[in-house]
Amino acid sequence: MNIPRHILAYEKKFADNIRPLISSELGGLEQAVVIPALAEKDSLFATLASLSLNSRKELKRTLVLCVINNRGSHSASPGVIRNNQETIRYLHVLIKGLPCEFGEGKELSAHMKEISSSPLRLACIDASSPGSEMPDNAGGVGAARKIGLDAALTVFDYGTADDKLLFCLDADTLVEDNYLKEVRSFFDKGGKAAAVVSYSHQRPATSYRRLAIGAYEIFLRYYVLGLRYAGSPYAFHTIGSTMMCTANAYVAIGGMNRRDAAEDFYFLNKLVKYTEVGCITSTTVYPSSRLSRRVPFGTGRRMARFMEGVEDEFLLYDPCVFIILKKWLGTMKFSPDRQTGEIRIRAGEISPLLLSFLETNNFFEIWEGIRKNIKNSEGLLRHFHFWLDGFKTLKLIHFLTKHGFPQIDMFSAVERLLSLMYDRRDPHILGKPDYHSRPYAPSCKLYDS
Repeated sequence: MNIPRHILAYEKKFADNIRPLISSELGGLEQAVVIPALAEKDSLFATLASLSLNSRKELKRTLVLCVINNRGSHSASPGVIRNNQETIRYLHVLIKGLPCEFGEGKELSAHMKEISSSPLRLACIDASSPGSEMPDNAGGVGAARKIGLDAALTVFDYGTADDKLLFCLDADTLVEDNYLKEVRSFFDKGGKAAAVVSYSHQRPATSYRRLAIGAYEIFLRYYVLGLRYAGSPYAFHTIGSTMMCTANAYVAIGGMNRRDAAEDFYFLNKLVKYTEVGCITSTTVYPSSRLSRRVPFGTGRRMARFMEGVEDEFLLYDPCVFIILKKWLGTMKFSPDRQTGEIRIRAGEISPLLLSFLETNNFFEIWEGIRKNIKNSEGLLRHFHFWLDGFKTLKLIHFLTKHGFPQIDMFSAVERLLSLMYDRRDPHILGKPDYHSRPYAPSCKLYDS
């Protein structure tokens, strides 16, 4: 497979490849879709069926790699383990081209038939069976993604000139029939080595759950719009099923982390320090909007919290916090080489709360050290954004919210933020968003209703 030296070096130092890959023939692969699955028999095959509807050309060079995972029997319930073992059995049938005769429900049978009649190239890693389970101390979704992504690096055909692509998808997320084609087209244009694709959560059956997912999507999209208004390089969604990058970018940042939750946030936070993260708007993925308590935050947890009614879910950040962020980013963008004392004064002029946050996080001492080692404006600005990364930006927003600008009602917040973004008098505006384009359409419909 002519694996390049830098890929081999990564595999030797960082990779988690202790479990065998269950697959058929592996020649000619240029991209891989990695899907971690924990008790997802009822969802995974619908996802695979949606992938199977993509073009034969793209399916021919794509490996869809499912990582069926759970911790040991002392941690995972018998139901989870049983579900995973059945999933592995079904995947084995599909991979080996065996007859699909399990007497399951009509929906699952239809999905199995759709998959088996397509050129979809499937593989599986068993991280569920006795002796192959995930470790207790690092056995979450991040570790499962990492197992699959690391394995994918070893099966690519590096003899071709095209970029080798790694897609992250979830077992409960449906894709459109142009998913593989549009992502490949984006990367073929060059310029960016990572991207996120547009998303829209699947429509729940009940009106109350539709209200819940609507409120959550508005929350997610509002935050990204606020960052975009402020001019932050971290203005993109951090949802695991929307991520993709080149193999070179993946190994350059040391691969996927093993976190139990927020692995997507931290992975993209590292990627954007290596390459600009693009946004692919010509296709959409559809994550599930089901309730879940597997992780402390995210869609499932937010849905559960909404249904419990323990918090007011119709609140958003005051747009003032994004105005402060915008002024601070603008200050550093247009004169990063000014003296540290001048920067301190300017921060206090923007907001005493901003100054307090910077002092609490030792920014000025850190910045003084950066200035001693970096002599050009471009390098200074790059290191500034390394410091004020996606995580630190979120901490700043939370700090401003807690100490001076409490959240306000959702509809006032959206109206005020959009009025700021539409204001032609603002010299630093990033451009009026197209609310008829696909990535914005779901939130606009929700807002209108």
